[in-house]
Amino acid sequence: MRRNTPNPPAVARRIAVDPAAPDPAVIAAAAAVLRRGGLVAFPTETVYGLGADALDPAAVARIFAAKGRPAHDPLIVHVLDAAGAAQVAAILPPAAVRLAAAFWPGPLTLVVPRGRAVPDAVSAGLDSVAVRAPAHPVARALIAAAGVPIAAPSANRFGHTSPTTAGHVMADLAGRVDLVLDGGPADIGVESTVVDCLVDPPAVLRPGGVTLEALREVIPAIRSSAPEPRAAAMEAAAADAGGGEAPSGAETPP
Repeated sequence: MRRNTPNPPAVARRIAVDPAAPDPAVIAAAAAVLRRGGLVAFPTETVYGLGADALDPAAVARIFAAKGRPAHDPLIVHVLDAAGAAQVAAILPPAAVRLAAAFWPGPLTLVVPRGRAVPDAVSAGLDSVAVRAPAHPVARALIAAAGVPIAAPSANRFGHTSPTTAGHVMADLAGRVDLVLDGGPADIGVESTVVDCLVDPPAVLRPGGVTLEALREVIPAIRSSAPEPRAAAMEAAAADAGGGEAPSGAETPP
């Protein structure tokens, strides 16, 4: 049984962490916050993410409340690898397995059939879930220590500019998040490529850190856009949920 969902502090704790070699004790403390239903902001190779246990409906609800985020915008679920993705997917299509093997960890998000363990709020009621394995050492250490997949949009109020430093997170979400892991500035300008693996051949829903040319080296028939209505549904989540390409100056999903 999960513990009661904690109330966020008036001012979030901010803990410095080495972005290349994070302190296991600091990561363990952050993982404990996630396991008890709290929110942790952490760096990824794109922007800072606002993380919660992806399998805890109450924790996921806190993400939406903290950001002021519309319920129709799905979240990206962060995992360590394909085995982690299997925890949240009903099945991993062969194309997803091949792409994950080629590009994970890294800036590639795969849309796959949603597993029963994933709360409806994570996928905005869709029959799919977006998953990726981040490359940032802090993000990977946190996922491993928490032992659960982490749902994480960008760590800012909905519609605000995506945070690339812990200071940005503190300015926007200080009273709405339990802990901020300060790993220094995040890499800027490389959002994850999003690929729909529910269609055959797969289709790129959003260009990003993995180019279409690189994807076609693995799956030559991959398309550069998805058919309706799935593309439209994902585009609705463009601002920070890993759907269509985020507009310039808007928040970017981790």
